[in-house]
Amino acid sequence: MSHTVSDMPTVALAVTDGMLHYELSVATEVFGADLTHIVNPWYDFSLCGNGPVRVDRFRLEPDQGLDHLARADTVLVPGWADTDREPPADLVEAVRAAHAAGARIASLCTGAFVLGAAGLLDGRRATTHWAHARELARRHPKATVDPDVLYVDNGDVLTSAGKAAAMDLCLHLVRLDHGSANANKVARRLVIPPHRDGGQAQFITTPLPEPGNHPLAELFPWALERLDQPLTVEDLARQARMSSRHLARHFKHLTGTTPLQWLHTQRIRHAQELLETTNATVDTIATATGMGTATTLRRHFHRSVGVPPDTYRRTFRSHEPTPNSHQGS
Repeated sequence: MSHTVSDMPTVALAVTDGMLHYELSVATEVFGADLTHIVNPWYDFSLCGNGPVRVDRFRLEPDQGLDHLARADTVLVPGWADTDREPPADLVEAVRAAHAAGARIASLCTGAFVLGAAGLLDGRRATTHWAHARELARRHPKATVDPDVLYVDNGDVLTSAGKAAAMDLCLHLVRLDHGSANANKVARRLVIPPHRDGGQAQFITTPLPEPGNHPLAELFPWALERLDQPLTVEDLARQARMSSRHLARHFKHLTGTTPLQWLHTQRIRHAQELLETTNATVDTIATATGMGTATTLRRHFHRSVGVPPDTYRRTFRSHEPTPNSHQGS
């Protein structure tokens, strides 16, 4: 799903008493920081609330009232601590009005309860922190609540799981608006992994270790340097010096997915960067990413990203680089 934005897209962060400071801080760090050295213009960011609000031990002074949400391109709704009670009525109404006015609405963690109260989850897939997913489903039976994913993108309505998944969704929005290469620059600035698929599991039995401190530390960069090759699970297992079954178990623990699904995601992301930063043909990119043919790349790219490669390139090319052909990765 692509999203057309103005020269300076506006992002409004809706705030009210009792919101979770982590999710609020994540959104502010991504959209409120001056990142014009990455993309110029960046975002026109504002904090919106009806008067001063209390977030944990902090007191915030919003820039705008909640009525300003209806004038934003994107509205972000952070989670709040007391999910036992209904969300504030003025916040729910303001979010509903913003969606009706055409804004893209995204909730972080338990902010999904606000979207549910506004009727925006009816008939849609949604997620929230896994510990609150059952209650969200109980309150909003017309929604399909998936507790096992990091975020869900319905185009104009997006929801994320808790904590780190809020950052994943924020980077996903940047990727939609400004392309994969620029989203990766933001991730590098924040010293976090550049991409985790929304469909990745929320709960991974072993947290992702620091580089060099887990059995696949050398395998990941080895595979990324060989995306142009027809790698198999057996190839990966042989390089990691373990059985295919053992490899699959480590992949599940470390990434929440299978080796082949992980490889496929890396190929698509590499194709996105090549489309954004080079003049290489689709045939050349198909070879460079191990997709084989342009037809295969177009099919998988469209299925994963939502648009064909040529459309993606036209949307996210900010300049014309010197023509070149890509020789591997």
